[in-house]
Amino acid sequence: MLVKSEEQIAAEEAWHETEKVWLVHKDGFSLASQLKSQELSLPEGKVRVKLDHDGTILDVDEDDVEKANAPSCDRLEDLASLVYLNESSVLHTLRQRYGASLLHTYAGPSLLVLSPRGAPAVYSEKVMHMFKGCRREDMAPHIYAVAQTAYRAMLMSRQDQSIVLLGGSGSGKTTSCQHLVQYLATIAGTSGNKVFSAEKWQALYTLLEAFGNSPTIMNSNATRFSQILSLDFDQAGQVASASIQTMLLEKLRVARRPANEATFNVFYYLLACADGTLRTELHLNHLAENSVFGIVPLAKPEEKQKAAQQFSKLQTAMKVLGISPDEQKACWLILAAIYHLGAAGATKAGRKQFARHEWAQKAAYLLGCSLEELSSAIFKHQHKGGTLQRSTSFRQGPEESSLGDGPKLSALECLEGMASGLYSELFTLIVSLVNRALKSSQHSLCSMMIVDTPGFQNPEQGGSTRGASFEELCHNYAQDRLQRLFHERTFVQELERYKEENIELAFDDLEPATDDSVASVDQASHQSLVRSLARTDEARGLLWLLEEEALVPGATEDALLERLFSYYGPQEGDKKGQSPLLRSSKPRHFLLGHSHGTNWVEYNAAGWLSYTKQNPATQNAPRLLQDSQKKIISNLFLGRAGSATVLSGSIAGLEGGSQLALRRATSMRKTFTTGMAAVKKKSLCIQIKLQVDALIDTIKKSKLHFVHCFLPVAEGWAGEPRSASSRRVSSSSELDLPSGDHCEAGLLQLDVPLLRAQLRGSRLLDAMRMYRQGYPDHLVFSEFRRRFDVLAPHLTKKHGRNYIVVDERRAVEELLESLDLEKSSWCMGLSRVFFRAGTLARLEEQRDEQTSRNLTMFQAACRGYLARQHFKKKKIQDLAIRCVQKNIRKNKGVKDWPWWKLFTTVRPLIEVQLSEEQIRSRDEEIQQLRGKLEKVEKERNELRLNSDRLETRISELTSELTDERNTGESTSQLLDAETAERLRAEKEMKELQTQYDTLKKQMEVMEMEVMEARLIRAAEINGEVDDDDTGGEWRLKYERAVREVDFTKKRLQQEFEDKLEVEQQNKRQLERRLGDLQADSDESQRALQQLKKKCQRLTAELQDTKLHLEGQQVRNHELEKKQRRFDSELSQAHEEAQREKLQREKLQREKDMLLAEAFSLKQQLEEKDMDIAGFTQKVVSLEAELQDISSQESKDEASLAKVKKQLRDLEAKVKDQEEELDEQAGTIQMLEQAKLRLEMEMERMRQTHSKEMESRDEEVEEARQSCQKKLKQMEVQLEEEYEDKQKVLREKRELESKLTTLSDQVNQRDFESEKRLRKDLKRTKALLADAQIMLDHLKNNAPSKREIAQLKNQLEESEFTCAAAVKARKAMEVEIEDLHLQIDDIAKAKTALEEQLSRLQREKNEIQNRLEEDQEDMNELMKKHKAAVAQASRDLAQMNDLQAQLEEANKEKQELQEKLQALQSQVEFLEQSMVDKSLVSRQEAKIRELETRLEFERTQVKRLESLASRLKENMEKLTEERDQRTAAENREKEQNKRLQRQLRDTKEEMGELARKEAEASRKKHELEMDLESLEAANQSLQADLKLAFKRIGDLQAAIEDEMESDENEDLINSEGDSDVDSELEDRVDGVKSWLSKNKGPSKAASDDGSLKSSSPTSYWKSLAPDRSDDDHDPLDSTSRTQHSHSYLSDSDTEAKPRETNA
Repeated sequence: MLVKSEEQIAAEEAWHETEKVWLVHKDGFSLASQLKSQELSLPEGKVRVKLDHDGTILDVDEDDVEKANAPSCDRLEDLASLVYLNESSVLHTLRQRYGASLLHTYAGPSLLVLSPRGAPAVYSEKVMHMFKGCRREDMAPHIYAVAQTAYRAMLMSRQDQSIVLLGGSGSGKTTSCQHLVQYLATIAGTSGNKVFSAEKWQALYTLLEAFGNSPTIMNSNATRFSQILSLDFDQAGQVASASIQTMLLEKLRVARRPANEATFNVFYYLLACADGTLRTELHLNHLAENSVFGIVPLAKPEEKQKAAQQFSKLQTAMKVLGISPDEQKACWLILAAIYHLGAAGATKAGRKQFARHEWAQKAAYLLGCSLEELSSAIFKHQHKGGTLQRSTSFRQGPEESSLGDGPKLSALECLEGMASGLYSELFTLIVSLVNRALKSSQHSLCSMMIVDTPGFQNPEQGGSTRGASFEELCHNYAQDRLQRLFHERTFVQELERYKEENIELAFDDLEPATDDSVASVDQASHQSLVRSLARTDEARGLLWLLEEEALVPGATEDALLERLFSYYGPQEGDKKGQSPLLRSSKPRHFLLGHSHGTNWVEYNAAGWLSYTKQNPATQNAPRLLQDSQKKIISNLFLGRAGSATVLSGSIAGLEGGSQLALRRATSMRKTFTTGMAAVKKKSLCIQIKLQVDALIDTIKKSKLHFVHCFLPVAEGWAGEPRSASSRRVSSSSELDLPSGDHCEAGLLQLDVPLLRAQLRGSRLLDAMRMYRQGYPDHLVFSEFRRRFDVLAPHLTKKHGRNYIVVDERRAVEELLESLDLEKSSWCMGLSRVFFRAGTLARLEEQRDEQTSRNLTMFQAACRGYLARQHFKKKKIQDLAIRCVQKNIRKNKGVKDWPWWKLFTTVRPLIEVQLSEEQIRSRDEEIQQLRGKLEKVEKERNELRLNSDRLETRISELTSELTDERNTGESTSQLLDAETAERLRAEKEMKELQTQYDTLKKQMEVMEMEVMEARLIRAAEINGEVDDDDTGGEWRLKYERAVREVDFTKKRLQQEFEDKLEVEQQNKRQLERRLGDLQADSDESQRALQQLKKKCQRLTAELQDTKLHLEGQQVRNHELEKKQRRFDSELSQAHEEAQREKLQREKLQREKDMLLAEAFSLKQQLEEKDMDIAGFTQKVVSLEAELQDISSQESKDEASLAKVKKQLRDLEAKVKDQEEELDEQAGTIQMLEQAKLRLEMEMERMRQTHSKEMESRDEEVEEARQSCQKKLKQMEVQLEEEYEDKQKVLREKRELESKLTTLSDQVNQRDFESEKRLRKDLKRTKALLADAQIMLDHLKNNAPSKREIAQLKNQLEESEFTCAAAVKARKAMEVEIEDLHLQIDDIAKAKTALEEQLSRLQREKNEIQNRLEEDQEDMNELMKKHKAAVAQASRDLAQMNDLQAQLEEANKEKQELQEKLQALQSQVEFLEQSMVDKSLVSRQEAKIRELETRLEFERTQVKRLESLASRLKENMEKLTEERDQRTAAENREKEQNKRLQRQLRDTKEEMGELARKEAEASRKKHELEMDLESLEAANQSLQADLKLAFKRIGDLQAAIEDEMESDENEDLINSEGDSDVDSELEDRVDGVKSWLSKNKGPSKAASDDGSLKSSSPTSYWKSLAPDRSDDDHDPLDSTSRTQHSHSYLSDSDTEAKPRETNA
C-alpha cells in the first residue's frame, strides 16, 4: 500500500472541496468547478459551473456534468480503480496516458490498447524479458502482460486459452497479434526441433501479409481475412506445434473492389520483381497498359524499390518455412496467370470470349493448359467429369447442377469468377504449406489460440462517400459476434453464476444488451430447413433473405430491402434509434447500427443477389489446376485433392499432426455437420454464418482474454462536420463549446467523440462497473482450502495433516476467519467462494511469502540434516580407519602363526562353493526372466495384430464415411434439384391458376353480355309483336325506373360524399389528437430517458462512493491489523526486555556466587598447600625416623615391614592429595574462563538490548504520531457529527414551529369557515322562506302548474344540497375536533418523549462518566496488578534462585559430610598410625564451622519459605480484587447495554410518533381538501340560488304580462285582492331591486367562485324601503310592465353564460 505524504493528502482534500467536474460538450469535455447550489436560485435539473481554462460561468443540465477525479488518478494503470468511473474520467485518463506514450491500460479484466503512431520502443526484447514469469498484479499494462497472464494460467490450470482482439480497422489488432506471438515464441521457447522459432513466425506473418493484406481507405495494410493462430504446448510449457486456420477471405478483391482501393500486396511485389529470369519466365517483361482487374504496377520509383525488397523478403520467408523452389514457382505462375487474365479481358456483348487473345495465351501457358481448355473452363462451363473441388472463399460452394444451365452471367463475371477461384485455391495452398512447416508429431497438452479478424469497416470514417460492400458487412458481422461473446462472458455468465450460487447483487444501472444488428444479419426461422417460395411473417436475417431471394426468379435488391425493413426497420410508435436498420436517401442503400448502435454504417446493396449465385468458372478453377500439364502445379493440387484441408468450401488450414489440431478440426467440422448446418452448408450465404459459428464455438471452449484496440484519431472525423451516422453517436444534450485551449498542452490530441463512440460500443464502462461491484475472482471450496491452507498453520496443527474434511463450506469459513479478511471483500456461495477484485491477488502474495519462508526453513533443516549426516560419516570413517589400523597391527602379529596360514588356505575353497550356489540361483532367475520376456513378446505381437486389424477397420470405416459423405452430398444436390423443380412447378401452377381465374372472369363477363343481348333481342321481338299502346306503357315504366335509379344514385352519392366529409373531418381530428398524443408521448419518453440517465448517473456515483468506502474500510482494516501486530510486537518486546533484565540479574547473582565460590576454593587451595607442606615435613621426619629405625639393628623384621607399609600408604595419600590439588586448580581456571565469558556475553546483550530499546522507542514514537493523527481525524468526525446533530435539531425545531402555525391556521380557518357557513345557512333559509311565500301566493293564483313544479323541484334540490352541506360541515367539524385531539395527544407524547429522552441522555452521560471513572480505577488497579505480578514474578525468581542455592548448599553439605567422613577415617587412621593430633583438631574445627554454616542456610531457607507464603497470599488477594473489578465492570456494561436498549426503544417510539404526526398532517391535508370541495359546492349552490331568483323574477314578469289584460276585471271584481296584489308586487319589486343592485357583485362572485356575505343583507335592506314606498307611492302598471320586460331580457342574456360557467 502506497503511503501518501501530507502534501498529497492536503492537495486531494483541496481538490474535493472545490467540487471539480467534467463539462461534456460536442468536442469533448472541459474541467470546471461546480458552484454551490444553496446560494443560487436555479431551475430544477440545472447546475452552475465555472470553466477552469477561461473562468466562464455557465448554467448547464445535470446530465452534462460528470464528477472528476483527483490529479493523482490521471495516469492510473487500471481504469477500474478510478474513484469516479464515468466516460469523461476514463477518456481523460486515456488522453493523459497516450500523451505520455503509455499506450496500454487495464480496463478491469481486459486490456485497452490505443493504436500508436509509429513504432514505439516498448516492444523490444529487453522489455519482453521484464514480463517473464510475473503475475498480472506485478506487471504494468502491456500486450506482453496479456500473453504472460494467459501463459501462466495455461500452465497452472492446464486449460486452453484464447486471446481475442476487438476493434476497428486500423486500430492495430494485427500488430498486437504479432507481438503476442513474438512474446510466446521467445519466452516459452520451443522443443528440440525448433518448430516455432522467431524466424518462422516472422516468415509466417510476412507470407500472410503478402497474400492476405491490401491497402484500404482506412488502413494502409489491412487484413482481408480472419484467422485463428493456435500454439500447442507440451508438458514442459514449450511450443510443440502450431497451426493456422483461415476463413472469410475476400477472394473477389482480386478482380473487383471498391474505388480507390488496391488488390492484394503480392501482385505489386511480383510486378516489381528484379529477377530478370523469373520475369521472362512469367512473361512480365512487357506489362499491359490496362487490366479489367485493375492490377497495374506501381508508378513511383521509391514504391517500386520497396516492393522489390518486399518480394525478396517474401522469397526468403518461403525458404525459411520449407517451401521448395518448385512450390514457389507454382505460386508465381498462378499469380502471373491471374494478371494475364486481367490483361486479356472479356467481350462485353455477343459471344463470350477473350478480348485480347495474346494475353489469354500467356495465361494458358502459365497454367499448363491450352487456350481452348482455358476458354472452355471460363466461358462454356462444361465439366469433363469428376467432382469439383470446393473453394476457400466464403462466397463459394458446390455447383447446383440441377438448376438448368445455371445463372446467366456475363463474360466479365465469368472471368472474375475464374480469377477469384484461382486465387482462393492459391491462398488455401499457402495456408497448407505453412501448416506443414509448423506441424509436429510431438505430444501436446494444451493450446493457446490468438484470434485476429478484420476490424469494423466504415467508409465514412475513411472520408469516402461510397456505401460499404458485402464483404465489409461480413467482417462487421464477425466483429459484432465477437462483441456479443465478450458481453456473454463478462455479463451474462457472471450474473448466471451469481444466481446459481445465491449471491444477491444489484446491477440496476447496467443496460441490457441488444443484439438486433446480429439478428438482422443471421436470424434464422423455424422453417429454415425447408425452401419455399411462400413468404411467412417470421423474421429472418439478411443472409437467409438473400438465400430465399436468390431462388426467386426476377428478384431484386429493392424487394430484399423491403422485406428486411419489414422485419427490422423502424415501426410506427418506435423511438428514434430503437431499430437496428434505417433507410437511406440513396437508392438500394441502408444504414445498419453496429456496436450497440454507436457505429452506423451505410451499405450499398446493389449486386448482392449476384453474390449468392453460383459461378461455374469458380468451380472449374480447381480442376484446371489439377489437370495442368505443368507437373509442379498439378502435383501440388492433386496431392491436396483427397485431403480434407478445406471445410465446405469455407475454412482452410484444417490439416495438422498434433492431437489438439485434430480436435479443433473436428469441432469445426461438427459445426458444419449438425442440425441446420448439415442441410444449409452448401448455401453461399449461410456459409458465412457457419464460419463465424465455427470460430466462436472453437474459442468458446477455452478461457478467453479480451484485448480492445481503439483508434485514437480517424482522418474522416478530424475537423469535419458529422453526418447522420456519426451524429447518432453523440447525445442531443451535449453543449456546443468552442474548442480551444482547454486541453492540456504538450499532450497528443485524441479524437474524443470517436474515442467516446468506441468506448460506448464496447461497453467497457459497464464491464468495469460489474468488475468493481461484483466478485470477479472465485474458487471452489476444496481448491481454495487446498491452496491457501498454508496461511493458517494453526488450523493444520489443530486438525492434523490426515484430517478428512466433512463440511468444506465450514472449513473455508473457518479459514477465512483465521485470515482476518474484510467481510465485504469475500462472499460464500453454494459451492465456491467469491472475492472482490484484488483480494485473491493479495492472498496469493501472502501465500508466496509464506511458501518462501517455509522453503527457507525446509532448506535450513535439510542443510542441518546433511551436515549431521556428513559428521556421522566422518565419525564412521575415523572409526573404520582405526579399525583397519588395529586389524593391520593384529595381522602383523598373527601372520607367522601356523593356524592362521591354514585358515587363509582353506577360506577360498569355501567361497568357491558359495559362488557356485549363487551362479545356479542366478541361472534360475535368468530362465524365469526369459519366460516372462517370451510371454510379453507374444502379448505384444497379439496387440500389434489387434492394432493392425483395428487400423484396417478404421480405414474401412473412414472410406465408408467418405462414401456416405459423398452419398449425402449427392443426396443433398438431388434434394436441391428437387426443391428447385418443385419451386418451378409451384410457380407454373400459380401462373396457370392466375390465367384460369382471368379466363373464368372473362367468360362470366361474356355470358352476361350474351344474356343482355338475348334479352334486348327478345324485347325487340316482343315490341314488334305488341301494339303501340303496350310499347308506350313499357317505355314509360322504363323511363321512370331509369329516373328513379338516377335519383337513387345521386342521393347515395350525396350521402356518400357527406359521410366521406364527416369521416375526413373525424380523421383530421384524430390525426391532430394523435399528433398531440405522440408529442406528449415523445416528451414523456424524453423526460423518462433523462430521468433514467440521471438515475443511472446517480446510481453509478453511489456505487463509486460505496466502492470507495469499501476500499477505505479495507485500508482501515489493514491499518488495524498492522496496529494490532505492532501492539503485539511491542508487548513481546517489553516481555523480552523484562526477561532479559531478569536474566541479567540472574547472571549477576550467578557471577557473585561464582566469585564467592572461587574465593572459597582459593582459600581451600591455600589450606591444602599448607597441609601438603605439613605432610612433606612429616614425610621428612618419618624418613629420618625410618633411617633411625633402619639403623637400629635391634628392630625385627616385623616392625620394619609395618613401617614400610605405613610409608607406602603415606606416599599413596600424598599422590591422591596432589591429584586433588591439580583438579581444583583446573576447576578454578575453568571458573575464571566462565566468568570472563559471562562478562563478555552480558556486555554484548547490554549493547543489543540498548539498540533494540532505541528501535522500539522509535516505533513507539511513530505509533504515537499515527495515533495522534487518527485522534485528530476522529475529532474532525465528531465535530461533523455534532454539526449534523445540531442541524437535525434545528430542522426539528423548524418543523415544530411549522406544525404549530399550521394548527393555528387550521383552527382559525375552521372558525372562519364555520362562521361563513352559518351565515350562508341563515341567508339560504331566509331566501327559501321568501320563495315559499311567493310559491304559496302563486299557487293560490295558479298561473302555471308546470312552472310551479319546476320551482318545487329546484327548491327540493337546493334543500337537499343545503342538507348535504350541513352534514358535510358537521362531519368536517367532528374530524377537525378529532384532529385537534390527535395533535394535542401527539404534542403531549412528544413533550413526554423529549423529557424522557433528555432524562435518558443525562443518565447516559452519568453512566458514561461513571464508566470512565471505573475504567480509570480499573486501569490503576490493572497497573497495580501488573506491578504486583511483576513483583511476584521477581520474588518467584528470587525463590527459585534461593532454591537453587539451597540445593547447591545441600550438595555442598553432602560433599562436606563425605569429606568429613573421609577426614574422620583419615583421623582414625592417623590416630592408629600415631600421627600428630594437631591435624585432627584442625579438621574438627573445620567440621564445626561447616555445621554452623549449614544451620545458617537452614534458617535462611525457612525465612524464604515464609516470604513465599506471604507473596502467595498477596497474589490471591490481588486476584480476588481483580475478579471483583471485572464483575463490577461487566455489571456496568450490562447496565449500559440496557440503557442503550431503552434509548433505542425511545428512538423507535419517537419515530412512531413522527409517523403518527405525519399521518395526522396527511389527514389534516385531506380535511382541508374536503373543506375546499365543500366551499366549492357551497359556491355552486349560491350560484344556483341566484339563478333561481332570476328565474323567479322572469316568472313574475311573465305573470305580470298575463295579468295586464285582466287588470281592470280584477279591480272591479275584488277590492280585497288588490291588497294581496300590491303585497305581491312589493315582494317582486324588492327582488328586482336586490338583483339589480347585486348584479355586479354576482358577476364577480361567479367569476371568483365565491359569494360575498353582504348579498343577503343588502337584499333585505333593499326590500324594506320598497315596502314603505309602496304604501305612499305605488308604481304605474305600464312602467312596471316595461321594466319587467327589460329585466327579463337582461336576465336571460346574463343567465346563459352563467349557466355555462356553472
